Amino acid sequence: MKHDIFLDDVIRKIPNFPKPGILFYDITGILINPPAFSYCINKMISLYKKTDIDSIAAIESRGFVFAAPLAEALGLPLVLIRKKGKLPGKTFSASYALEYGTAEIEVHQDDIKKGQKLLVVDDLIATGGTLNATKNIIERAGASVTEFFGIVGLPFLNYKDKLGDTPVTTLIEYFS
Repeated sequence: MKHDIFLDDVIRKIPNFPKPGILFYDITGILINPPAFSYCINKMISLYKKTDIDSIAAIESRGFVFAAPLAEALGLPLVLIRKKGKLPGKTFSASYALEYGTAEIEVHQDDIKKGQKLLVVDDLIATGGTLNATKNIIERAGASVTEFFGIVGLPFLNYKDKLGDTPVTTLIEYFS
Protein backbone atom coordinates (compact mmCIF):
# COMPACT_ATOMS: atom_id res chain seq x y z
CA MET A 1 0.00 0.00 0.00
CA LYS A 2 2.90 2.36 0.61
CA HIS A 3 3.58 2.49 -3.14
CA ASP A 4 -0.11 2.99 -4.00
CA ILE A 5 -0.17 6.00 -1.71
CA PHE A 6 2.98 7.30 -3.40
CA LEU A 7 1.51 6.87 -6.87
CA ASP A 8 -1.71 8.47 -5.71
CA ASP A 9 0.30 11.47 -4.54
CA VAL A 10 1.73 12.08 -8.04
CA ILE A 11 -1.32 11.25 -10.18
CA ARG A 12 -3.19 14.47 -10.88
CA LYS A 13 -6.97 14.44 -10.66
CA ILE A 14 -8.48 16.94 -13.09
CA PRO A 15 -12.25 17.47 -12.71
CA ASN A 16 -14.44 18.16 -15.75
CA PHE A 17 -11.83 17.15 -18.33
CA PRO A 18 -12.15 16.53 -21.23
CA LYS A 19 -15.83 17.35 -20.65
CA PRO A 20 -18.11 18.13 -17.69
CA GLY A 21 -18.66 15.22 -15.33
CA ILE A 22 -15.41 13.39 -16.16
CA LEU A 23 -12.67 13.13 -13.53
CA PHE A 24 -9.43 12.74 -15.49
CA TYR A 25 -6.60 10.80 -13.84
CA ASP A 26 -3.44 12.36 -15.31
CA ILE A 27 -0.35 10.15 -15.19
CA THR A 28 2.04 12.89 -16.33
CA GLY A 29 2.77 13.48 -12.66
CA ILE A 30 4.46 10.06 -12.69
CA LEU A 31 6.61 11.03 -15.66
CA ILE A 32 7.96 14.20 -14.07
CA ASN A 33 8.80 12.31 -10.87
CA PRO A 34 11.76 9.98 -11.59
CA PRO A 35 11.26 7.81 -8.48
CA ALA A 36 7.59 7.26 -9.37
CA PHE A 37 8.42 6.44 -13.00
CA SER A 38 11.23 4.08 -11.91
CA TYR A 39 8.87 2.37 -9.48
CA CYS A 40 6.35 1.74 -12.29
CA ILE A 41 8.93 0.37 -14.73
CA ASN A 42 10.65 -1.80 -12.09
CA LYS A 43 7.29 -3.17 -10.94
CA MET A 44 6.36 -4.02 -14.54
CA ILE A 45 9.69 -5.78 -15.10
CA SER A 46 9.18 -7.76 -11.90
CA LEU A 47 5.65 -8.74 -12.93
CA TYR A 48 6.52 -9.89 -16.46
CA LYS A 49 10.16 -11.04 -16.51
CA LYS A 50 9.19 -14.69 -16.06
CA THR A 51 6.00 -14.74 -18.13
CA ASP A 52 5.48 -16.48 -21.44
CA ILE A 53 4.97 -13.53 -23.80
CA ASP A 54 6.44 -12.97 -27.26
CA SER A 55 5.78 -9.24 -27.75
CA ILE A 56 4.45 -6.19 -25.99
CA ALA A 57 1.69 -4.16 -27.62
CA ALA A 58 1.64 -0.50 -26.57
CA ILE A 59 -1.39 1.73 -26.98
CA GLU A 60 -0.86 5.29 -28.23
CA SER A 61 0.41 7.43 -26.79
CA ARG A 62 1.03 7.17 -23.07
CA GLY A 63 1.14 3.38 -23.27
CA PHE A 64 4.28 3.80 -25.41
CA VAL A 65 6.04 5.57 -22.52
CA PHE A 66 5.58 2.61 -20.17
CA ALA A 67 5.80 -0.26 -22.66
CA ALA A 68 9.03 0.80 -24.39
CA PRO A 69 11.31 0.47 -21.34
CA LEU A 70 9.58 -2.80 -20.43
CA ALA A 71 10.12 -4.25 -23.91
CA GLU A 72 13.76 -3.17 -23.88
CA ALA A 73 14.36 -4.65 -20.42
CA LEU A 74 12.75 -7.96 -21.37
CA GLY A 75 14.34 -8.09 -24.84
CA LEU A 76 10.95 -8.28 -26.55
CA PRO A 77 9.56 -6.62 -29.69
CA LEU A 78 7.36 -3.56 -29.17
CA VAL A 79 4.20 -3.44 -31.29
CA LEU A 80 2.65 0.01 -31.62
CA ILE A 81 -1.13 0.38 -31.56
CA ARG A 82 -1.70 3.77 -33.20
CA LYS A 83 -4.54 6.15 -33.89
CA LYS A 84 -5.95 5.71 -37.39
CA GLY A 85 -3.93 7.33 -40.15
CA LYS A 86 -0.55 7.26 -38.38
CA LEU A 87 0.88 4.08 -39.93
CA PRO A 88 2.14 3.94 -43.55
CA GLY A 89 1.83 0.19 -44.24
CA LYS A 90 -1.03 -2.30 -44.47
CA THR A 91 -2.95 -2.29 -41.22
CA PHE A 92 -5.64 -3.98 -39.20
CA SER A 93 -8.00 -1.44 -37.65
CA ALA A 94 -10.86 -1.33 -35.17
CA SER A 95 -13.28 1.35 -33.96
CA TYR A 96 -14.35 1.63 -30.34
CA ALA A 97 -16.25 3.85 -27.92
CA LEU A 98 -14.54 5.86 -25.20
CA GLU A 99 -16.24 7.11 -22.06
CA TYR A 100 -16.32 10.52 -23.78
CA GLY A 101 -16.43 9.80 -27.54
CA THR A 102 -15.30 7.36 -30.25
CA ALA A 103 -11.97 6.55 -31.88
CA GLU A 104 -10.23 4.13 -34.23
CA ILE A 105 -6.90 2.37 -33.82
CA GLU A 106 -4.68 0.33 -36.10
CA VAL A 107 -1.52 -1.77 -36.19
CA HIS A 108 0.81 -2.79 -39.02
CA GLN A 109 -0.21 -6.23 -40.23
CA ASP A 110 3.44 -7.32 -40.38
CA ASP A 111 4.12 -6.43 -36.74
CA ILE A 112 2.04 -9.27 -35.28
CA LYS A 113 2.86 -12.88 -36.11
CA LYS A 114 0.45 -15.82 -36.01
CA GLY A 115 0.61 -17.67 -32.73
CA GLN A 116 2.29 -14.84 -30.79
CA LYS A 117 1.29 -14.11 -27.21
CA LEU A 118 1.16 -10.41 -26.46
CA LEU A 119 0.96 -8.34 -23.31
CA VAL A 120 -1.05 -5.17 -23.96
CA VAL A 121 0.13 -2.05 -22.08
CA ASP A 122 -1.68 1.25 -21.61
CA ASP A 123 -1.38 3.98 -19.01
CA LEU A 124 -4.97 3.86 -17.78
CA ILE A 125 -7.74 1.30 -18.06
CA ALA A 126 -11.17 2.93 -18.01
CA THR A 127 -14.09 1.43 -19.96
CA GLY A 128 -11.97 -1.19 -21.72
CA GLY A 129 -12.95 -0.01 -25.20
CA THR A 130 -9.41 0.63 -26.42
CA LEU A 131 -8.14 -2.62 -24.96
CA ASN A 132 -11.00 -4.63 -26.41
CA ALA A 133 -10.38 -3.10 -29.87
CA THR A 134 -6.68 -3.92 -29.49
CA LYS A 135 -7.51 -7.52 -28.59
CA ASN A 136 -9.75 -7.72 -31.66
CA ILE A 137 -6.91 -6.55 -33.91
CA ILE A 138 -4.41 -8.96 -32.34
CA GLU A 139 -6.77 -11.90 -32.69
CA ARG A 140 -7.49 -11.02 -36.35
CA ALA A 141 -3.74 -11.29 -36.90
CA GLY A 142 -3.83 -14.84 -35.50
CA ALA A 143 -2.20 -13.99 -32.17
CA SER A 144 -3.53 -13.78 -28.62
CA VAL A 145 -3.55 -11.37 -25.68
CA THR A 146 -2.22 -12.97 -22.50
CA GLU A 147 -2.95 -9.99 -20.24
CA PHE A 148 -3.79 -6.30 -20.11
CA PHE A 149 -1.64 -3.99 -18.00
CA GLY A 150 -2.27 -0.40 -16.96
CA ILE A 151 -0.67 1.86 -14.42
CA VAL A 152 -4.13 3.08 -13.32
CA GLY A 153 -7.37 1.08 -13.29
CA LEU A 154 -10.87 2.50 -12.97
CA PRO A 155 -12.93 -0.62 -12.17
CA PHE A 156 -16.02 1.47 -11.41
CA LEU A 157 -16.28 1.98 -15.20
CA ASN A 158 -16.73 -1.81 -15.56
CA TYR A 159 -13.84 -2.49 -17.95
CA LYS A 160 -13.92 -6.19 -17.06
CA ASP A 161 -17.33 -6.45 -18.75
CA LYS A 162 -15.66 -5.69 -22.10
CA LEU A 163 -12.43 -7.60 -21.47
CA GLY A 164 -13.92 -10.97 -20.54
CA ASP A 165 -11.58 -13.59 -19.14
CA THR A 166 -8.34 -11.86 -20.13
CA PRO A 167 -6.46 -10.97 -16.92
CA VAL A 168 -6.06 -7.28 -16.04
CA THR A 169 -3.25 -5.96 -13.83
CA THR A 170 -2.90 -2.39 -12.59
CA LEU A 171 -0.59 -0.71 -10.11
CA ILE A 172 -3.28 1.48 -8.57
CA GLU A 173 -7.07 1.53 -8.79
CA TYR A 174 -9.63 4.25 -8.20
CA PHE A 175 -13.19 3.34 -7.35
CA SER A 176 -14.95 6.60 -8.18
